[in-house]
Amino acid sequence: MTSPRLGRLVTAMVTPFTPDGALDLKRAGELATRLVDEQANDAIVVNGTTGESPTTTEDEKFKVVEAALGAVDDRATVIAGVGSFDTAHTVRMARRAADTGAHALLVVCPYYSRPTQQGIVAHFRAVAEATDLPVMVYDIPHRTGVSMSSETLLELAELPTIVAVKDAKGDLVASSQVMAEVAAAGLELDYYSGDDAITLPLLSVGGVGVVGTSTHFSGRAMKQIIELAVRGDFAGALEVQRRWLPVFTGVFAAPGCATVKGALAAEGFDVGPLRLPMVAPDDVVVQGFCQKLRTARS
Repeated sequence: MTSPRLGRLVTAMVTPFTPDGALDLKRAGELATRLVDEQANDAIVVNGTTGESPTTTEDEKFKVVEAALGAVDDRATVIAGVGSFDTAHTVRMARRAADTGAHALLVVCPYYSRPTQQGIVAHFRAVAEATDLPVMVYDIPHRTGVSMSSETLLELAELPTIVAVKDAKGDLVASSQVMAEVAAAGLELDYYSGDDAITLPLLSVGGVGVVGTSTHFSGRAMKQIIELAVRGDFAGALEVQRRWLPVFTGVFAAPGCATVKGALAAEGFDVGPLRLPMVAPDDVVVQGFCQKLRTARS
């Protein structure tokens, strides 16, 4: 099987802050290094939802991109989240990401405005044509309020710079149909699970990997699942999946960014506080997740 252009194991990285809430760029670089060197990530997404992108300024976002690029060098792909519900703003962010040196873009379906499917296509076409960077579109209707139809995804697959989908729709039938129709049309569109727990099921119908959250901690296990599945050893992949499933689901006992930051601090790698409206999770959530990690690792 041909390796996907953006790798197979990708983590949506949290954004480190200092105790007073400012960016901690030194820690951002250290976290990016940890994700690549210790957790075996092929790529990292910065400035995604897990990175608290709604609360960071445009200038802050690109400082984080620079920090990640400087830390991982050519050892991993840095994907910059540039999505918004304003096409002009998204285009400007895409161009700035390219100028900053990002390797690829993550662009969420426009949220809150709830555009028509024609509007969604026009939005992504404008962004895709703004730079030469490969684009991963992010379909997550429970956050955006609008789902990308199969027809829309097939139309977007025809654009040369749209190369991947982060699929958080939770509809394996629809996703498998799109992948089948894309292949039948001789096009390429790499499907990544946007939900850690459904990575293996998505791989079984043609997916290529995951953009994960628990993979701040479970990266090597998730990579093992992916590699086993790619080799056709689904029994072996299922064995690892079942051991780590409580971790894949447990990270969302609170908002993912909150659980990850709490657990990183508990493991001695403090990345600072959250910015409102995100608040620290209860200790019981963090300790419960850490116990799941200990059990999976044992």
